[in-house]
Amino acid sequence: MLHKSIKFLIENKLVAVLLLAFIVGWGVINAPFSWNTGFIPNDPVAVDAIPDIGENQQIVSTEWNGRSPQDIEDQITYPLTSALLGVPGVKTIRSSSMFGLSNIYIIFEENVDFYWSRSRIIEKLNSLPNNLLPSDVNPSLGPDATGLGQVFWYTLEGRDENGNVTGGWDLNELRSIQDYYIKFGLSSASGVSEVASIGGFVQEYQIDINPELMRQYNINLSQIVSAVKNSNREIGAQTLEINKAEYLVRGLGYVKSISDIENAVITAKDYTSIKVKDVAKVFLGPEARRGILDKEGAEVVGGVVVARHGANPMEVITNVKEKIKEISVGLPTKTLKDGTVSKLSIVPFYDRSTLIKETLNTLDEALTLEILVTVLVIVMMVFNLRASILISGLLPVAVLMVFVAMKLFHVDANIVALSGIAIAIGTMVDVGVILSENIIQHLETSEGKKSINTIVYNATTEVSGAIITAVLTTIISFIPVFTMVGAEGKLFRPLAFTKTMALAASIVVALFLIPPFAAILFKKRAWKKKSSFLIHIFSILIGGVAIFYGYFIGLALVAFGILSILTIKEKVKKEHTKWWQLGIIIFTITALLASYWRPLGFQENWILNFVFVALICFGLLGVFKIFSNYYTRILTWAMENRILFLSLPTLIIVLGVSIMLNTGKEFMPSLNEGTFLLMPTSLPHAGVEENKRVLQQLDMAVANIPEIETVVGKAGRTNSAIDPAPLSMYENIIQYKSEYILNESGKPQRFKVNSEGLFELKNGKFTKDGNHSSEKLNITSDNLIVDDEGAYYRNWRHHINSPDDIWTEIVEATKLPGITSAPKLQPIETRLVMLQTGMRAPMGIKVKGNDLKTIEAFGVQLEEILKNTKGVKKEAVFADRIIGKPYLLIDIDREKLARYGISIEKVQEILEVAIGGKVLSKTVEGRARYNIRVRYPRELRASTAD
Repeated sequence: MLHKSIKFLIENKLVAVLLLAFIVGWGVINAPFSWNTGFIPNDPVAVDAIPDIGENQQIVSTEWNGRSPQDIEDQITYPLTSALLGVPGVKTIRSSSMFGLSNIYIIFEENVDFYWSRSRIIEKLNSLPNNLLPSDVNPSLGPDATGLGQVFWYTLEGRDENGNVTGGWDLNELRSIQDYYIKFGLSSASGVSEVASIGGFVQEYQIDINPELMRQYNINLSQIVSAVKNSNREIGAQTLEINKAEYLVRGLGYVKSISDIENAVITAKDYTSIKVKDVAKVFLGPEARRGILDKEGAEVVGGVVVARHGANPMEVITNVKEKIKEISVGLPTKTLKDGTVSKLSIVPFYDRSTLIKETLNTLDEALTLEILVTVLVIVMMVFNLRASILISGLLPVAVLMVFVAMKLFHVDANIVALSGIAIAIGTMVDVGVILSENIIQHLETSEGKKSINTIVYNATTEVSGAIITAVLTTIISFIPVFTMVGAEGKLFRPLAFTKTMALAASIVVALFLIPPFAAILFKKRAWKKKSSFLIHIFSILIGGVAIFYGYFIGLALVAFGILSILTIKEKVKKEHTKWWQLGIIIFTITALLASYWRPLGFQENWILNFVFVALICFGLLGVFKIFSNYYTRILTWAMENRILFLSLPTLIIVLGVSIMLNTGKEFMPSLNEGTFLLMPTSLPHAGVEENKRVLQQLDMAVANIPEIETVVGKAGRTNSAIDPAPLSMYENIIQYKSEYILNESGKPQRFKVNSEGLFELKNGKFTKDGNHSSEKLNITSDNLIVDDEGAYYRNWRHHINSPDDIWTEIVEATKLPGITSAPKLQPIETRLVMLQTGMRAPMGIKVKGNDLKTIEAFGVQLEEILKNTKGVKKEAVFADRIIGKPYLLIDIDREKLARYGISIEKVQEILEVAIGGKVLSKTVEGRARYNIRVRYPRELRASTAD
């Protein structure tokens, strides 16, 4: 059947062409690059930077405002955790209790469907026994996302028409716009699970009651509470029919202003009423907050977009950006005192699409380089241009087939999955080389006695069995990878899948597509002299057009055309033409490799890179050629001196094992995300203002580093179940500049320089680049003049050679008293670690003991030991200090309460209102909802005596 299929396609080349067109078209549709062809639909494979290797978990979050962690643990976390243990498919449950919040992490078995597990949890929550939880507590299921779903962060900033920051917006204004306009707009984007707000102030009506005035008017707290509640209510009174028309009856009573609360009547006697304003002050104030957002030292308001589980992150980000363009038109503007018109803008500070594009560019660049190297090797070793075209054409077609398989089997495209394709390319090329060389050999030995179809068929069937056996052997060797489970399985199964699919695709292409096209390419044709001359003239014209548009590969077309014309005119001998053609191809490919690869760096000119690439390529190929010519002699010597020869591989193995045992490095290298995440912590009992001060100092210190583009810090948590961070934990997202200014394609761009090597600005001035300056230069491509003959603008200073050097600068700048050190972290890397382990490190040690003081003392000693351990980063080791928030415990004397006839409930209500305030009701104003809170004045709340 295999041979019949091969023969059918060789004899019916139109079918092969249609099959190739079908494969290429389908592959382009599913390609993760989102190519816009104009007529082919686009349905790309889901794209992310790295696979989500976190546990299959769901989060049940419960808020109980103002309650201590101990109350949360006893009354919410423990009973809920006990109840949820019976959910089917649960592997384990982790939980945490913090001030006002309980989070329960339910980890399911890997084979449990994500949304099925959510439905089981909802069923369990709906069937909880009565009185299991306090009456005013409602547990809720977290968003259908993981911590890795945080794909887009942004801030709200006022900017003028030139994009300059203007300010002039209050934090409460920004938070209201974020909560009631932007958040809802972005949530409607396809693939978005939730949009969580952070920073600023949530407004509420606050009633500060005066205890002295209450005593004078003989009014108690319950009367004020009742008066405020009764003054904020709307009703619907069915309908009335008047003159045969039906009217809906609605009683309006929601609080719309401060005066509505102030004029609420508490009590009345002898036609004289006592109102709220007589015993309290009413004003709009900020609600207590558990999260702060800061940008380079200035407090801001922002949000985070969380992608839904299973959604395509790249597509989600694209949809969000389209929504931002749509809703930005309706954002408010404000004229400041100096006459500047400030337009509110959504400014992203973390956009994962940049990293995703770089990941795809890595594959694109790898494929380009490998195809070029393949053509170079085939031309040098086989001396056949047509064979090199066949073999190099196999690679992109097979890769497109892999994209189709990834779409059908729901495998995301990420750096690990795409690396499987790159790894398989070597074997894919081998398949094409074996088949092409056999076809060439049969062509040389046939001497024209057989048709081209027969020659290609015989050559293909002769090696088809060996090709299939060799590829299947490689595929079978990867089967154990598919049996891996947990985080390792999620990480390496995509790689094994893409490698397997790439090898399978290479068999299909090699056995079914290469033969018919080989029959076309290798068929001898007798061109008329005039027709051949016109074809070469056309080649020269195409090459000239390519050169005009900046594609210097057109030089090769022009050279080929001129060489062919000279051959026709008999200016060049035909026996020399082949060598000239090979020389043109070798020079062109080497030049392209030097341009794409740039092994010596962009700071060196193209000629040096060309020479270096030529030395490497021709040096290695020369060694292989010599080895090929002297292989028989080498093999004979090795057979005669077996012990001496075997000592060489033995020595290599010994050296390899010793190096492996002494590296002290992680097995998985870190992905360079282009962004750092600084995560120090302060003391747990630090207040909001202290954390805000430290956060601003951290951001300002980092922002002053010349290589830093922007830094935005977060203390505390967003309004999301997937971000339960305490106020004492900071997350500073640091975007650093690329080494060179890049163009829209992500490649370094050249700019105009003068004779002294200074870069010319568009305003006529000149400036140095970062390599020759120690100051922070805010120069972008908008300030410089593009010049393809100019120089590359380097953003980094001369002593900064890698991102690690930038991190060293950050560590030195952020050594502040009162906060811990932080290891080198990146956003995605950190999220994955926290999802796996529940802490900020991939490895931890749990210490158990009789009491907390002993545990803490042992932990501190262990910290010093680990810091001195080989292979451990000192700054990454930190033992938890047993320091919690201090408690002010009020122990109520029941006997004395009984003497005065006061209940526990009465005292607790007074304490609740006096310290934290109590939310009495909610009012609706348009889209916004405001709490109405009653409390004692600040000076009384701060005094324990009162």
